[in-house]
Amino acid sequence: MEVSAQGKQNEKILLAYSGGLDTSVAIHWLKEKYGCEVIAVTVDVGQSDDLKDAMRRAKTIGASRAWMIDAKKEFADNFVLPALKANALYEGNYPLSTAIARPLMVEKLVEMAKRLDCTTIAHGCTAKGNDQVRFEVSIMALAPDMGILAPVREWKMTREDEINYAKEHDIPIPVSVEKPYSIDESIWGRAIECGVLEDPWTEPPEDIFEWTNGTDTSPQEHEYVEIGFFQGKPISLNGVQMGFLDIIAKLNDIAGNHGVGRIDHIENRLVGIKSREVYEAPAAIVLIKAHQDLESLVMAKDLLHYKKVIEQHYSDLIYNGLWFSPLKDAMDAFVEKSQEMVTGTIKLKLFKGSAVVVGRESPYSLYSTALSTYAKGDEFDHSSAKGFIYVWGLPLKVGSMVKAGANGNGTTGEAAVSEGSYTVCK
Repeated sequence: MEVSAQGKQNEKILLAYSGGLDTSVAIHWLKEKYGCEVIAVTVDVGQSDDLKDAMRRAKTIGASRAWMIDAKKEFADNFVLPALKANALYEGNYPLSTAIARPLMVEKLVEMAKRLDCTTIAHGCTAKGNDQVRFEVSIMALAPDMGILAPVREWKMTREDEINYAKEHDIPIPVSVEKPYSIDESIWGRAIECGVLEDPWTEPPEDIFEWTNGTDTSPQEHEYVEIGFFQGKPISLNGVQMGFLDIIAKLNDIAGNHGVGRIDHIENRLVGIKSREVYEAPAAIVLIKAHQDLESLVMAKDLLHYKKVIEQHYSDLIYNGLWFSPLKDAMDAFVEKSQEMVTGTIKLKLFKGSAVVVGRESPYSLYSTALSTYAKGDEFDHSSAKGFIYVWGLPLKVGSMVKAGANGNGTTGEAAVSEGSYTVCK
């Protein structure tokens, strides 16, 4: 539901305020265009920016009030953890750090909008991005009667135009024409867009990275980390029990120091265009890799393989803004059930941008040395292999013989089948 073009003086617009260029300009622009009261709300999901300073800037720009909601623990436990259990990686690369944060933000924005009697929620997403869908579809799911505004879609300014607009109206902004990057952060990752990154041939400049060291500056010695899981949830780091949020924070530091977690790929956006996306997600990459490896140790083959099919659909669903859909609820139930035996410890070796699993153990391990060994103590029944292969390959053998007969390369029908070392029952 779009807000009417003519705002009313007594209407209140709640703006999802990040403190970045778009939403800083939006405060002034909304007041100027609609003549409404603008309330800025920031949801803290682990941004490294000084959010208190962002709140002060919002008031300076013209927001009547500025609120900050600390949702980091809720984000970790109720949004990141389900995605981790599903090994959510969009197109096999992106751990959905931004996409996972949006439904939580909308939950908080809707709560505040109702509490403050706001008629409309505004956001700073562009017409080309995925976030506009994630914000608006989630608002529609949680508050179907709420008005929605997307100023960036309406004003159609370039980022350079916005920077100039901010200068003209004395709006304090954290970017410049020289460094026009759009940054989005949560505890699960950091996304960097715009500027030279829009050329897929250009190597990302080193100064865009803040969470990860490059190969030149990362340590010359490797480091091991051990992550303990209980039913799919990380519960310890290097033998020390700690909360999930703390594990993420520490792994971002440890793995980022070794250059782990840089992602540079071409991404297929929901709106139908390809975009070059650069991310830093040290903890996410390490935890997903560890979780995947533990699952391979404790899950039966059919469950493990089927879950990988679910994981792809799950990742697409989150990326496409359908966190609050019935399908997501059903998938969550499957994923949660699959985690009952995902308990154990994974050891990884971190070095120069790589995180390699080098050890794993679990009380529910399905790995048997007695069955897999080629040394003494081998308990595998070797005599059973011939019969297994015969039964496994029988359909292929029959089909091949019949096909050869039909092509004139041999006998056909019952004769072809009976020539083998078996008899077909009628």
